[in-house]
Amino acid sequence: MLAPANPPTVTDRLGRLLLVTLEAARVDADLPVLGALRSWLNTWRGIGDVERGMARQGYDHQLTRYDARGWRATFYTTGMEHSPTSATGTRWEPTPWRATQRAAWDTLRRAEELRQ
Repeated sequence: MLAPANPPTVTDRLGRLLLVTLEAARVDADLPVLGALRSWLNTWRGIGDVERGMARQGYDHQLTRYDARGWRATFYTTGMEHSPTSATGTRWEPTPWRATQRAAWDTLRRAEELRQ
């Protein structure tokens, strides 16, 4: 997958907070605080909150359900033509929230790597 020439970078405090939140949700541990975090993120409201956070960082979100294959979430740089080659992060998962969280995490991690 090709990344756009100049994808946005995570530069503000809220963008970094979103990245840390998505990283915490990936931790494989049975801790009450992680349970609370996941109970919020693993909902349609959580998808909307991640989408709004990513929009603030300069990304558009596309979420598609495919019958037997699950869900695909894709983030594109805002304002670019949305085609497979312009995607900055995409993920296939069995649930829409997991697809959105993982695609957002991939996108923000890639932006952080470009920033450094």
